[in-house]
Amino acid sequence: MKNILLLETIAPAAMNLLSEAQNVVLFEGFSEQTKMKIVSENDIHVIITRGKGQVNPALLEQCPHLSIIARCGVGLDNIAVAEATKLGIVVINAPNSNAATIAEHTIALLLLLQRNLYPAITMVKEGNWQSRNTYRGDEINGKTLGILGLGNIGKKVAAIATALGMTVLYWSAKKEDVPYDFVSFEELLKQANCISVHLPLTSKTTNLLNHSAFEKMEKRPLLINTARGKIIHQEALLQALTLGRISGFAADVLETEPPAEKDPLISHPKTLITPHLGSLTTTTYRQMCLRTVKNVLAVLEGKPHDPNCIFNRKLL
Repeated sequence: MKNILLLETIAPAAMNLLSEAQNVVLFEGFSEQTKMKIVSENDIHVIITRGKGQVNPALLEQCPHLSIIARCGVGLDNIAVAEATKLGIVVINAPNSNAATIAEHTIALLLLLQRNLYPAITMVKEGNWQSRNTYRGDEINGKTLGILGLGNIGKKVAAIATALGMTVLYWSAKKEDVPYDFVSFEELLKQANCISVHLPLTSKTTNLLNHSAFEKMEKRPLLINTARGKIIHQEALLQALTLGRISGFAADVLETEPPAEKDPLISHPKTLITPHLGSLTTTTYRQMCLRTVKNVLAVLEGKPHDPNCIFNRKLL
């Protein structure tokens, strides 16, 4: 019998798979107190999380029988992957499962900012049709989009942006075989009318967009972040907005989530923030959870699984 600890809720279809699986016992440790009680009273063999539930070294130490850590998602910055790998624990995720939906969300935020749609819609809902007389907005057609990180999501954003008439530049870990110009980080900051962030969070990308980076943005670009909040230095971002070094900021991620009650970034008139919901569309959320749970059960039972979903696959 294998004990599985859930740190967060998952899609009902995936939950049903776990509930119906043989030789499995489920525990729901959605609060810190409940989680610690479960861990202290049971041998945990599998931990399943999404984006918030932290699987840190301390938790690994308290689960000596742990063999699998799974994330119903792509990024693994809430999991101590290096430590887990040293302990021989398999880490499962769902790579590329959210590329299409995050790309859509990115373009949606870009359009909202560029065309200044949120204030316009709000004014109409408040009965102020005459606000059209003072409307200020623009189109993205003909603008230059600078993409930081041309992975699966970045490529999809680039394709959509190109279809909408934008010129795409990119800076990434390596030059890709794509019809877009690969430029230096500094050149992208200098040339782009709009900048979209699609980098993983690492020691090298933390606070990548800092005071120095904002000073290099010559065209007062719009900035979109659907990657990780800590890639952008929050104080530098606020200063750039206030000084007009960037024309607007939209994001689905923040440095601290949820933000403080009076976070000035939330209330700033030039920002649009969504609560980290880019991957929570009905289709993608269900697919990510199902894909992850199916691979967890397959590995547990020694059955065929998707090797691309084993992050540290050399263990198997």
